Amino acid sequence: MKPRSRFARWAVWCALALPAMVAAAPFAYVPNEGSGTVSVIDTATDKVVAEIPAGTKPRGTAISPDGRTAYVSDQPNNRLVLLDLAQRRSAGEIPLGESPEGVGISPDGRWVVAAVEESNDVAFIDTRDSKVSFVVTVRGKNPEHAVFSPDGRRVFVSAEEGGAVDIIDVAQRKQVAQVAVGARPRGIGFTPDGKRAYVAAENADEVSVIDTDNLRVVARIAAGKRSNGISVHPDGKRVFVSNGGDATVSVIDTASNRVTATIPVGQRPWNMALTPDGAKLYVACGRSGSVSVIDVDKAARVADITVGKLPWGVVIH
Repeated sequence: MKPRSRFARWAVWCALALPAMVAAAPFAYVPNEGSGTVSVIDTATDKVVAEIPAGTKPRGTAISPDGRTAYVSDQPNNRLVLLDLAQRRSAGEIPLGESPEGVGISPDGRWVVAAVEESNDVAFIDTRDSKVSFVVTVRGKNPEHAVFSPDGRRVFVSAEEGGAVDIIDVAQRKQVAQVAVGARPRGIGFTPDGKRAYVAAENADEVSVIDTDNLRVVARIAAGKRSNGISVHPDGKRVFVSNGGDATVSVIDTASNRVTATIPVGQRPWNMALTPDGAKLYVACGRSGSVSVIDVDKAARVADITVGKLPWGVVIH
């Protein structure tokens, strides 16, 4: 038998290695605003496997659909930091306006949006050249979160100073509507079909449910104290709400729009993310310096993972 060529050996290695690579659990990325890093958690082991420097005060974070790049707002330095996730190092920066916060990415990966607090703007960055393409000024003051609808056609924006969600039409490049919600709206999450948006209102201790076709509130759900983060399960049947004042996460049944469970977590729970299979929820707990892990089916906290100082949120890919 002839010895295998270098190419043949490489092909065999790929055939053996690829299943393991594909089967690998996703990573959770946690921006720590107090330590200037992003913690990387292997969701298979719930262990921190890396810390990536990410500016002075990293907050909003979004990941490209291919999983190669993270976009992280660095609030004091008025910029978006790009991270190479394969190399786990900085890959550049994009200047923004003063005090950028929440960051979102379109489903196709074309646009990254950043809510810029001081100028009441949402900056649209074209990922093809990593430059700000256009800016939309919204009516709300101090916008915090900017989230794409599942079809990528609109961006919903929550502003700290106000009781409304501003809606941007991406194609028209302008705000086209505003929907009144509870006081101090924070996290926003869509059902997978895009027909409902759930908005946490921190000062109202409630979640507003928006019909995205008619752009009106169809339900208001009492949540815990200082409700802020939102995460919607991939099956669309459950919505999770972090309650910063109660150190809990509420579980909302979307069929009845009622809270069906309340789960204790770390102190000052903030923004959250679910694994792609919906099995586990990762909750950034700012005052605890940790991420609480919830088993979704059991509705129970199963782990607390120490990360950097003042974790702001979680994204998973």
